[in-house]
Amino acid sequence: MKANARTNGSNPRILNLFRAKGEPLSGDIKVMLLAAFLIALGFGLVAPVLPQFATTFDVGATAAAVIVSIFAFMRLVFAPAGGALIGRWGERPVYVTGLLIVAVSTAACAFAQNYWQLLVFRGLGGIGSVMFTVASMALVIRLAPPQSRGRVSGAYAGAFLIGNVCGPVLGGLLAGFGLRVPFLAYAAALVLAAVVVQTMLSHVPAAHRAKDSGPAEMLLSEGLANGTYRAVLASSFANGWATFGVRMATVPLFAAAALNAGPAAAGTALAVFAGGNAAALTFSGRLADTWGRKPMMLAGLFVTGVSTGLIGLTHDLWWFLAASAVAGLGAGMLGPAQQAAVADIIGRERSGGRVLAVYQMMADVGAIAGPILVGVIADQWGYGWAFGVTGLVLVLAGTAWAAVREPMDRSQATAT
Repeated sequence: MKANARTNGSNPRILNLFRAKGEPLSGDIKVMLLAAFLIALGFGLVAPVLPQFATTFDVGATAAAVIVSIFAFMRLVFAPAGGALIGRWGERPVYVTGLLIVAVSTAACAFAQNYWQLLVFRGLGGIGSVMFTVASMALVIRLAPPQSRGRVSGAYAGAFLIGNVCGPVLGGLLAGFGLRVPFLAYAAALVLAAVVVQTMLSHVPAAHRAKDSGPAEMLLSEGLANGTYRAVLASSFANGWATFGVRMATVPLFAAAALNAGPAAAGTALAVFAGGNAAALTFSGRLADTWGRKPMMLAGLFVTGVSTGLIGLTHDLWWFLAASAVAGLGAGMLGPAQQAAVADIIGRERSGGRVLAVYQMMADVGAIAGPILVGVIADQWGYGWAFGVTGLVLVLAGTAWAAVREPMDRSQATAT
């Protein structure tokens, strides 16, 4: 194939891009995609009703917001422990255990009798969530062939995206039967995902195999000594700040305060962001496998950063929606490349629990700190500065990527 490409004057990377599109995913990868969809679908069932359910215990908006943030806080605190457990038990046991912990805690939320019970049960769910999140990343790294890591990461992100889009719609319908019903449905979805992974996944965790064939786990110190890993941490923080923090917390406030638009406009902005994200995921993973992780990271961070910065300068609803769609496109460009880069750094022959835990922690720190700091900036200097700072965080992460080498083995991108 290489010889023919040279003879015909064609670019072999372009040929690989189209050939990769038709390569079937392995059965184990499909199992992971199904589990990802079920998890995201279930989370989407609960997300719209959780704050409303909290207020049924006669608490105000701040206390209801704490119910949402406690989940992220517990994920952050217990991420190192989750990484250590992967090194000791292996990826699949930690994944399944984490799913079951969240299932039990979510079902318990449905039967909470007061606010403090709800707070404790939801917080316990954060522990299980970080366990299965880090373990799922480790499994995808282990299962994805090196030449298809970007495409597999894109497919995995797509499965989550579809579940996140479908979940709130179904959750709103279930809420008509009572605010406790979505919690039970989420718990059932998680149990089903755990059964799927436990019974259908044929993969043997890396940490178990490595007992007889070399080091079981990549040390965190080794990761931190790698410039590309440090760039990944910077982009993970920036993406968490902008996509998972400011996008969800500040965009609705901006739509109401600056554009005099109602909740429908904010919801539309989130929807067009998801649409841009979905559009990018159709090609960004394959491009990350052919052109490299670094070009896609630079492009994604720049596009997301500039478009996010421009949101704060918009005074028209249509420009606001257009900037949101472009930001979603940029986020979809960088996501698969970022996870593929982490896989390149760790490799398939060892576990990377602690390395992945810190990577996830950086996104959670960004998601928690971003809305708070941006809220302070918006109150003091306005939304233009707030979104401008968010865009700058993304662009600065891009400069970190500009200074490091390409992590992908390019010989795998052109291999026949």
